[in-house]
Amino acid sequence: MTPTSSLPLEVCLTPDLLRLYDLKGKIVVVADIFRATSCMVAGLGSGVSEVIPVATVLEAFKWREKGYVAAGERNGIQVEGFDIGNSPLEHMTQRGRKIVMTTTNGTQAIQYSRHHAQQVVIGAFLNLAALTGYLKQQKMPILVLCAGWKGRFNMEDALFAGAVVEALTKEQNSLFHSDGDDALACLSLYGQAKHDLLEALRPASHYQRLVRTNENAEEDMRFCLETDRFDVVPVLKGDALVLA
Repeated sequence: MTPTSSLPLEVCLTPDLLRLYDLKGKIVVVADIFRATSCMVAGLGSGVSEVIPVATVLEAFKWREKGYVAAGERNGIQVEGFDIGNSPLEHMTQRGRKIVMTTTNGTQAIQYSRHHAQQVVIGAFLNLAALTGYLKQQKMPILVLCAGWKGRFNMEDALFAGAVVEALTKEQNSLFHSDGDDALACLSLYGQAKHDLLEALRPASHYQRLVRTNENAEEDMRFCLETDRFDVVPVLKGDALVLA
């Protein structure tokens, strides 16, 4: 039985479903594991001073004129004229720099939620423990927003959502309870896959898409599935993601 004093923990499986959720007073955790939010965590965890997430390539070029490193992709491929792409390993080399970033799914998900949520934070397997520790401290309702792929469900983001649900609800008398079948389904998927995430995700659509279009995709995705590599929580403050 759910404790009446516990806080709801919801999962939205794609940004196209976000209209079904009330974000007022909630923390939204944006997750785009392959690879936008993993890049953000890895970059800020390696000394990047801030990341500006934008929706369009044109916006990114405007920030680039101000001295920002332009990063990101469309359809999994680095945008022509950008300084770096969407590999977390590239972002880790930008210590002391400011990055502007636009991607097919992850930065769009941030834009969808930023004007309605109480707070927007960035999640990845790379900062799972730091993120869930931070969420416990905030004592607010949570929605994990899976970036998906062009409005469709993505397995890797759902597995991450399941990891968050497990971490926040596994203790007896937990501060949180899973709210909705989306959260329960993600928890079940993660329970089946967590002992070998890479193997579980090899058949997944976005894994296969990246392997076809990116020479170093295997290395990237293996890195993105490392757990607790960074003890940081990126939080959106105004236009910029900075460390909490």
